[in-house]
Amino acid sequence: MTKVLQEIAVDHSDSIIEKAKAGDQRAFNKLVGLWFNRIYNFCLKYFDDHDLAMEMTQKTFIAMHRHLPGIRDNDRLKYWLYKVARNHCYEEGRKRSRGTWLSLFQSNEAHTQQDPYFHPERKIYSTEKKQWVGELLQRLPEEQRTVVIMKEFENMKFREIAEVLDVSENTVKSRLYYGLKSLRKQIDNSGFNYREEI
Repeated sequence: MTKVLQEIAVDHSDSIIEKAKAGDQRAFNKLVGLWFNRIYNFCLKYFDDHDLAMEMTQKTFIAMHRHLPGIRDNDRLKYWLYKVARNHCYEEGRKRSRGTWLSLFQSNEAHTQQDPYFHPERKIYSTEKKQWVGELLQRLPEEQRTVVIMKEFENMKFREIAEVLDVSENTVKSRLYYGLKSLRKQIDNSGFNYREEI
């Protein structure tokens, strides 16, 4: 229910955007509250590092504070935010050697709710599988990895991804196709029994 209400709030945030553009700090803070989790989660999936995700998220909202008055079409704010977040992540990624990147979907205890039916073997298996998937994703070219994250984990539409990345929908589909194809090939060649469940 909370997620549904948040989606409604995001979809009806036009008046908040206008107030924030006019310099209303309270409205700006509300706007940050509406978008913070989505931008943070995108950055976290990109790096799987809480500190890096927070840093990139903060940079994104600092940029929003600076450039919000210049955004004429309020409906494009969503695309603009993802584009800024992606650009910050990309630039940060270029500064770091690939060997220092953490597993993309490694378990983060600070953001994981305790399962009332916690089973140690399942936890170990789940963590191992997430680390394995993260390692495979890190082998993808950045363009393919970004599209896979946006489509498969952020549930964004092709047209939305195309808008964020400034490419055609066909380019997005092509990158997703080759990214998933490469992942499947790596999975098939790995010998890891990913279909087995405890």
